[in-house]
This record gives sequence, C-alpha cells and structure tokens, in this order.
Amino acid sequence: MRPRVVVGKVVGAISTLAFVVVVNFFLFRIVNDDPVESMFRGRNLTAEQKERLRQQFDLDGSRFEQFVAYVRELLSGNLGVSLQSRRPVATEIAEALWPTIALVGTATTLSMAIGIWIGIRAGWRRRSRFDVGSTTFSMFTYSVPDFWLAMLALGLFSVQLGVFPTGGIEDAGSTATGLALLLDQLHHMALPCLVLAVAYIGEYAIVMRSSMLDTVREDYLQLARAKGLRDVEVRRRHAVRNAVLPVVNLSALNFGFVLSGAIAVESIFSWPGLGQATLEAIRGPDFPMLQGLFLLFSAAVILANLVADLLAGVLDPRVGGR
Repeated sequence: MRPRVVVGKVVGAISTLAFVVVVNFFLFRIVNDDPVESMFRGRNLTAEQKERLRQQFDLDGSRFEQFVAYVRELLSGNLGVSLQSRRPVATEIAEALWPTIALVGTATTLSMAIGIWIGIRAGWRRRSRFDVGSTTFSMFTYSVPDFWLAMLALGLFSVQLGVFPTGGIEDAGSTATGLALLLDQLHHMALPCLVLAVAYIGEYAIVMRSSMLDTVREDYLQLARAKGLRDVEVRRRHAVRNAVLPVVNLSALNFGFVLSGAIAVESIFSWPGLGQATLEAIRGPDFPMLQGLFLLFSAAVILANLVADLLAGVLDPRVGGR
C-alpha cells in the first residue's frame, strides 16, 4: 500500500475520533442538562451540596469551559468520576475490560474459525447436503436474537441439567486461587461463550459461502485444474485465498465491536464485563460512565475500521494502490 494512502487513512481515522469526542461530550449535555439533579432526584440536598457535587464532577462553568476541561482531562487519560461508585471511570472500565475480552473475544474467534470453515466447504460443494444443511443452520443462527439463545441455554443447561453455573464469573464466596480459580472462571465462561459463538457463526458462514460462490466461477480455477493441480490444492491455493478478503474485513470490524461487549448476554449471565457495566450505567443514569464507555466503543470501531482498510490494501494490491 502506498504511504500516501496509509497517511490519508490514518488522518481520516484521527479526524473521525476527534468528531466523536465532540459529539460524545455535547450529546450527554443535551440529553440531560444537569446530571446531578437527575442522579440525586428525590433526595433533600441543599443548594450548597448540589454545587459541591457539580464542582466535584466538573459540571460547573459554561459549556465551553466544561468542554475545554473535558478535552484536557481526556488527553491526560482521565475519563472523569463515576456518579454511582465515586471511582474513576477509567478504573471502572479497566476492571470490566478483561472479562469482556475473554468472553466476547473468545466467542468471536471461535465463530470466525468455524464459520469460515463452514462457508468454504458449503461454497465449494454447492447444493450438496452439507451446503443445504449448513446454510439453513447459518440462516437460523444469524436471525435468532442472542438473548433468546442465552435464555434457552440458561434454562436448559444451567437450571434443568445443572451442567453449567447460572451466572457470574466465579462461585460466590470462593477462595480458590491459581489454577483452581482459572478453571472455575472457565467453567462460568463456557456457556455464555458457546451462546455467543453460535450466534455469530452464521454471519461468517454466509459471507464466506457467498464469496466462495463468486470465486469458483472464475476462469483461473479451470486453468489451475488444467495444469494438473488436485481439487484440494485448487481450493486451498487459489479459491480460498481470493475469497477470504471480505471475511477478513468483516472479522476486523467485528473485533472492533468486541469491546462493546454483549449487553443482553452479559446481563442474562451476570457477566461483569463492559456490556453489564453499560447496562448499569444506563439504569443510573451514570453519565460520566456512559461517556467513557461510548468513547471507548467508538475508538475501538474506528481503529478496527482502519486495520480493515490497511489489511485490504495488503491482501489486494488493487485496493492499496488507490
């Protein structure tokens, strides 16, 4: 990819992030002019107490002064203080970050690997029994809401069969450490991870199958067979290599959404990740927490989009030479 193109994409990503920062700040001020009044409604606070709270959460001063202070604190890594826990938003997010990466990241990786394999085989063997069965399964999982699958799995495997825990990241009151703690957490993560993986498989399988169907019609595959290459080599060395680009772009973008968590599934399984943190902040409402979370989610998607564009240029020189 040409350096000029790379620089242009990086500048575009930075400009988009700057726009998101502006929107992220003013959006919550438009939605709620005085978060202190909203957070402490129904409590008999004096005017002096409310003013001290506004100063504590940097809500005093004009909108412009608040925005300047917000950008200054943001550049120093300070995302503000949570209205609910009175702890730094960055600390709250950091504690919920790794559970979400472990759960949603693992589920996304599994669904990507399985979905790509299904799509390759289904597209290569069009109208076979495997193609019909896998396409039906993919369409079903793609269209079914993940929260419905989560409730179904929870009722069957946790409540009825008792194979998996009903929620949380570890047993309540557990004093396990080391390997025992890791195994306990993996046991709690297994069912929600399986639910999310099944929910995401269909998207990858459908996109990969469609791309394979477009590729198998190309003349260069017939030429490869005419040269004496076996069918499996034609598929691996030529068909898959050229059909995988749309799936690479999809995978990069989906990994950008990993940090946003899975609000419904995390809530159903009481998983202490960013999705659960978002739901609790909405219930508050905890505007500084929501502000920090939305900024993180937006930055992750922008970065993933930039990575997808750069990968597309590396994998397809026609894109990189624009």
